[in-house]
This record gives sequence, C-alpha cells and structure tokens, in this order.
Amino acid sequence: MPSRDHSQLDLFTGAVSEPAPRRSRRAEPVGPASVPDEVRALGERLPQGIFLGTSSWAFPGWAGIVYSRDVAQATLAREGLSAYARHPVLRTVGVDRTFYGPISAITFSEYAAQVPAPFRFLVKAHEVCTLARYPPHERYGVHRGQPNDRFLNASYAADMVVAPFVEGLGDKAGPLVFQFPPQDTRGFGGPARFVERLHAFFAALPRGPLYAVEVRNEELLTEGFAQVLSELGVCPVLSVWRQMPPVVQQALRTRALASRALVVRWMLPPHLGYEEARARYAPFHHLVDEDTVTREALAGVCAAATRKGLPTFVIINNKAEGSAPRSAVKLAGSIDAALGSQKVALQE
Repeated sequence: MPSRDHSQLDLFTGAVSEPAPRRSRRAEPVGPASVPDEVRALGERLPQGIFLGTSSWAFPGWAGIVYSRDVAQATLAREGLSAYARHPVLRTVGVDRTFYGPISAITFSEYAAQVPAPFRFLVKAHEVCTLARYPPHERYGVHRGQPNDRFLNASYAADMVVAPFVEGLGDKAGPLVFQFPPQDTRGFGGPARFVERLHAFFAALPRGPLYAVEVRNEELLTEGFAQVLSELGVCPVLSVWRQMPPVVQQALRTRALASRALVVRWMLPPHLGYEEARARYAPFHHLVDEDTVTREALAGVCAAATRKGLPTFVIINNKAEGSAPRSAVKLAGSIDAALGSQKVALQE
C-alpha cells in the first residue's frame, strides 16, 4: 500500500491517528479484470502452498490486468484489495506502508475482511526496528543522521509491530519481514555483533508469527547469520536487488530451504536503480525488461521449496520487469513447468 496516505503519523513515537475510512462517491465498486482461461487454469494448477503477489495493490496502470476499469489510485487504495484478491494467481500482497510507521490492528482487520480465507499478507515491520542510524533524509526531521535507540528494540517491536499484526490479521497473517536497509554496518558493530543482537531481538519477541529477515548488505550473509535464523525459526528473505548476490547463492548461504517457509522479494532488475526503474516502467501495465534468468532461478527455488512442503511467498515489485502482476503470471508458469518436469522425471 502506498505510504502517501492521510494518516497522521509520528515516525518516532509510533503514534498513529487514522482518519475514518472514506467510501468512493462512485456507486460502482472496483471489480476484477477478466483474465484469460489459461491464466485461470494456471492458478488452479498452482499448489496451494505457493503465494505469489505484488508490493501493494493500488496501481491504476493495472486496469485490464487486475482491475476491470481505470480507477484512481486513492480509490484502489481503499477499495481495490477485494478485486485484487480475486485474481487467480495473486494469493498474497505486500503491505509496505507499515515500513514508514505502524498501523493499527483495526486497519489490519479491515484488510483481512476484504480477502478470502486462503489469502495471506506479507507485512514489513516499522523501519525504526532496523535502522541503526536515521538517514540524512529531511523526513526524519531532528533525528536525521542521529543514532536510533529503537534499533532492534524488542519491546517496541512487540508492542507496536507484532501485536497489531497478529491481532488484526489473525489466520491471514503471512511473513512479518524485518528489512534492514543498506547501511554502514559499523553502526551496529559489524556482522558478528549484528548476529548477537539479532539473536537477542528475536528471542525476546512473542512466539508464533512467521518472522523473516531481509538484509541488503552482502557482508551480513554470514554463517553466523544463517545459524541464528535457523535456531530461532526465523526465515531469511531472498532479496532480488542489484547489490545482493543471485538468489540461488543467497538460498545456499542462508539455508533458505531448511526454514519454516521460503520468502522472496523480487524488487529490481540488475541494471537499474529504484527511481530509474520507476521512470522507465510507469504506469506498470507491460513487461518492459523481462528478466528470464532471475525468473527461472526463482522458479527452481520455489519448486524445490514446494517439493519439501514449505509454504512459499514471493512478492514482486513493478520495478522488477515493468508490471508486477504480469511478472507473477509468468513466474507461476515457470513454477508450473518446473514442477511438471519433476513429475515427468519421477514417472520415468
């Protein structure tokens, strides 16, 4: 969900004051797009434990792909989720607005009420949990460039992040992702100290939720990192991002296929940054730069996880290839083919 909403947020106290939900003045509800029969059949063949989805759902450029008509972004943000969840391949969605500030259990429950029982949400934890020092961006105000005393603060995370996530989403809660943006690792003592603090943090959080960790500094992908996640039942996130190794290498280094679930976030192509990709790909209606190498690698990892009985969550950004829902359909086809090849091999 886009971070530009009308909630009143104090980034540093976690206090959120949300306006009462507004309904569109248009009587006609947001409906799902008609999809080809082959896409519907693909969704029916895809194993139930595979959850493919996108980063948020409020993109007017998805008219004719996810939505039946062109609808304003603000309307989609409020009313589009139920139509999104009726797409035969899209079984999860990333809630990104929570990275910029916590939201209430009530808001989570409103999301959950709009989707069917098998649907799952992947939620990003508030960034104050994962920033050792506030970036110098103006939105951080007086905290710009200052050390962050809520970095890996389990008490804050339990109260402001975990509790509303669990209470609001219930059985529809998927992974709760703690994303560590690229940062100077000396700010938290380097990779070894990071592992120690990560262990203490997750050991102090409530048991039960499917926690996941995404790092964007390759030097943090150590053996100690993999051991701590394995010991505590926390999933590594395979992050397709240009400053990280290929996904297969990440899977091996983090022991991803021995986790409680496989969690993947396909964010960017190897040759573009975020702003470059947005400018090149908007309004996100077409695949512009197909990344078949990454797609087939992801399909192989997802198929391997499925054969091991692991729930598999893949969130795809529009900036990966140009249109996240179209990427999801293509990836579903590749996973279907990989699983079909395995069946043929077993029969032979």
